[in-house]
Formats: sequence, structure tokens, C-alpha cells
Amino acid sequence: MATMQAGLTQPAAKSKQPYPAFTETRAGMRILWDVPIAMDDGLVVRADVFLPMAEGRYPVILTYGPYAKGLAFQEGYPSAWHRMAEKHPDVTAGSSNLFQAWEVVDPEKWVPHGYACVRVDSRGCGTSPGYVDPFGPREQKDFYDCIEWAAVQDWSNGKIGLNGISYFGSNQWHVAKHKPPHLAAMCIWEGSADWYRDMTHHGGILSTFWANWYDMQVKTVQYGIGEAGRRSKAHGQLVCGPELLSEDALAANRCDFGAEIRAHPLDDTYHKDRSPVWDDIEVPFLSSANWGGQGLHPRGNFEGFVRAASKDKWLEVHGIEHWTHFYTDYGRELQLRFFDHFLKGADNGWDTQPRVLLQVRHVGETFVEREEHEWPLARTQWTKFHLHAKNGRLDTEPVKAERTLSFEAMGAGLTFLSAPMAEDTEITGPIAAKIFVSSSTPDADLFLVLRVFTPDLKEVTFQGAIDPNTPIAQGWLRASHRKLDPALSEPYRPYHTHDEKQPLTPGETVELDIEIWPTSIVVPKGYRIGLSVRGKDYEWPGGSGGKLSNFKNELTGCGPFLHNDPLDRPPEVFGGTTTLHFSPDRESYVLLPIIPAR
Repeated sequence: MATMQAGLTQPAAKSKQPYPAFTETRAGMRILWDVPIAMDDGLVVRADVFLPMAEGRYPVILTYGPYAKGLAFQEGYPSAWHRMAEKHPDVTAGSSNLFQAWEVVDPEKWVPHGYACVRVDSRGCGTSPGYVDPFGPREQKDFYDCIEWAAVQDWSNGKIGLNGISYFGSNQWHVAKHKPPHLAAMCIWEGSADWYRDMTHHGGILSTFWANWYDMQVKTVQYGIGEAGRRSKAHGQLVCGPELLSEDALAANRCDFGAEIRAHPLDDTYHKDRSPVWDDIEVPFLSSANWGGQGLHPRGNFEGFVRAASKDKWLEVHGIEHWTHFYTDYGRELQLRFFDHFLKGADNGWDTQPRVLLQVRHVGETFVEREEHEWPLARTQWTKFHLHAKNGRLDTEPVKAERTLSFEAMGAGLTFLSAPMAEDTEITGPIAAKIFVSSSTPDADLFLVLRVFTPDLKEVTFQGAIDPNTPIAQGWLRASHRKLDPALSEPYRPYHTHDEKQPLTPGETVELDIEIWPTSIVVPKGYRIGLSVRGKDYEWPGGSGGKLSNFKNELTGCGPFLHNDPLDRPPEVFGGTTTLHFSPDRESYVLLPIIPAR
């Protein structure tokens, strides 16, 4: 069992205390601003607490993270806010929206239901001084201590629930392995889990997302940046504390995140320290995934539901933008039912809630809700679509002759197309591919993209978690990381150890099993399925999907989840020619989860 160790040390900013805590009554709530919480090493982090007007002891919804609790959603993430508010008026209805913050609950919609809402700025961010080290062991210890602090306050009933999107979901997986005694329930809304496989290295290939995220979303709210961090719309104080630190002092108070990740190309202790231990997660939870979140979160949501030891666990899967359904009536009411049951003991029918709730995706950006009882679905018809070199097709019939196809190893690769579907065909579940590959260089990166095309061969994409033109599903594998863990691998979900490199001998054929992340799509009759085998990230052929205020790159199909670090993919190692091999005794195929109609 994972345990919390006292005495974790990191360089810490020795600074004067932030603003003194103060209390006010507003919007039908008692609000405690910048409440101090002492950590075991003496550093003080700060929390805002939103309480019902009546004195009493309430269940607590708590978040701990780096985005500065005082920064308004509307100011910090304006493009995301305006899109959500325009298209989903239920998000803003019934609230002044003055206390809205990025990826955490709106207290005006939770406090009236009898909850205390606690937001903690993580060490080194917002109003909490200290050394910034996202997801690290020190942060997990702080999170644990904040949970236990909240449990013994005079406004708390001792039952702590964790809720939040993305960062505020991912770190729930990490703290839960330490079993805080008062942690009673979690809602992990689009929260990745495995620091290596979900987050930093897809199939062993470095994701550049985290270095860019750190620049855009963490350094911009680091404690001590003064007016650059802006002032709270709610109370007018500086969002990032009263001190103004020098650039040298700021740099000394944070890790070099991108460099640290790049320095750990294998799944070593650095990654394991920032990942769950599934056998030690026993708390009840609701895991909410997004079909369009390829490249960051959904793998963790699915793996957590399948592998965590909790006996009380549920899976919900939806679509559209990453943040939206957390705030819509649909998402919020689902969360409330879950927490009412586990934090208040409400007899509200949650104990009979089906274990799996899917918003099944259809062409035309539509979703049909369906209740299920397990994942993957028990009635799945696992179907091999074989890759045929002769005419570039996908077919349920195996190949009958030996052939090869080659492409530029860091190029757009090859696409294999099925015949038109004879009937509406649902694909819902995890996906795997097996291909046989040789390379002219010591390694090769494979990017697999499951695609859908109209009868006139126009690609069908969806509004993804981030990108407006997201393909159906994606998978990745660095050929030198092909080693499998036989205990954890399934035919539909290969599991790679990522604990050693096995370089290629140029010209020698190797067998690759590639995990493609779970998806859902009902392919209409007459449409085609495609599988692209590429040497670089997918690019939507329709051009740019624009930009969001919190990301550096234009959205071209993969959102910010790119794999283009030249230090990770030197041309002399990855820039040769990749050859695919096909023969009756080397079956290359994609294994699809076909769901028969009920």
C-alpha cells in the first residue's frame, strides 16, 4: 500500500505571509478568503471556503491545484468561457458567475445544496508560496493534508469529496492511493492517471503538451508575479499573493518541468511517483471521460474504472468540449446525485445507478444516452479488419499473399479504407492494432488514426475535448518500446512496459501491438472506416481550427497534444523509411469493438 511520508523536502520560498484571511457574506454564502493551512514542513498554503448561511457541519467538495483560485474563469480562459456560455445557457443561469474559476465547481450552485466548497492553491501557485512541482510526491502530501484539515473544521461533517476537471481530476487518482482517512468520494471529470502512458509519453513518444502547458497555465499564476497575475474580480486582491519576486527568485521556486520530463524517457520512479497504484484506490468514485479527449485524459478514466480496487465505482462518457458538461445541468446534476449519496447518505437511487452511462456518438455531433453495466461491453463482437497492401483496403478477410508498403518515416504515411458499411455499425470500446514493421534506421514512431469517411470520401471529425476537428481515435507506439507486459495486456488493450529500449536492426521485421484509445461512433450505412499509419501527428485536411487563449499552437486536429520535440525524434534515428509487411502468417489488422444492436 502506498503511504504518505512526512518530511518531504523541496526548496521553498521564505516569504512574508499572504493577505490575512478575512470573511464576508455575499451571494447567499459565508465566504472565508485565504484561510491558512499549515503543511508538515511549516509552509502555509491558502484556501477559499464557501459555506451555507446557516451554521452547521456540511460535507465538503475540495479541490487542490495550480490555476490560482482567485482568477476568474472569464479572465483566465476567455475563449473557453465565451463558447460555453454562448452554446449552453444553463451553465450561467442561476448564478452571478462572480465566483467561477477554471475547472472547479461554481459554489453558487453547490452551496445551496448544503455543501461547503473549498479551493486550495497548490504550493507555489496563486496565494500559496513554495516550490512548484506539479503532480509530485510533495504535492500529493500537501493534498492529503488539506483533505484531513478540512475534515476537522467546525463547518465540516468530516466527509470530504473531491471534484474537478483535468488537473483537479488527475491528482485525485494520485492522492487516493495514499488513503486519506476522511476521503469519502471522488468525481474524476476527464482526469488522466498514468503519468507516463496517459500524459507525458504516448506509446513512448514524448508529448510536448506539458512544457507548453507549464508556460501558459502555471508560470502565469506562480506565487509572486504581482500584477501580472491580475486581481480577483470577487475581492480585488492580487491573485498571486502580495509579494513581487524577481525573475531569478521565481525561477528558483519552480522545477524545469519540460526538461525533467524529457530526462525520463522510460517509465521509471519519476513517473511511478506521479501515477496511481490501482490496488490501493478503494474510495467510491465516478469517472467521467470524454470520447474526444484523445491525447490526455480518457485513457485514465477508463483504466481507473476497470482497474481500481474500489467496489463502488461508476463510469460516464460524454462528448463536446473538455470543460463544458462539468458545468451543464446534465453533468452537475449527475455529480450532485453521486455526492448526495456518498457524503450525505441520501436515499436517492444512486445505489441502483447502472455502472456505465454512455453518450454514444453519432455523425452530426449528436449523442444518444445509453445505460450499460460493464466496460468493455460484454456483448462486444471483436472484429479484425485486416490491412491489405494490394489495394490499400481494410477487410475482414485476411491477406493471401506476401507484400510490403513503405513510407517516409516521419511523414503522412498510408491510409487503408474499408468498403462502404452495409448497415449502421457501432464501434464502442478500446481498440488495438497489430502491424509488422521494419525500418532503415534504429527506431520508428508509429501514429495510428482511426477515421470515418462519407460516401464521397470526406472525413468525419468531431468537436473534441480541445480541437474542433478531432478524428475518431488515435494510438501511438515507438518501435523500440514494443515490449509487452503479459500480465496486463489484453487482446483489445496491449500494455507496454516502457522499462527498456529495444532498438531496431535496420531491415529486420518486428511485430508491434499498438493501443488505440477507446472511442464511440455509429458509422452510418454507406460510410467507410479508415486506418492511417503515419510517422507524425494527424493533421485535419481542412486546415486550422483556430486557437484558444491558453495554448500556443493552432488547432489542426490533435489539439495541443503533439509529438514534435526534435530532441525526442532526431532524424538520424527516426527519419528514414518505414516498411509495413503483410503476409498470411503476419496478420496486420485493427481489432474493432463492434456493438450489435439490442
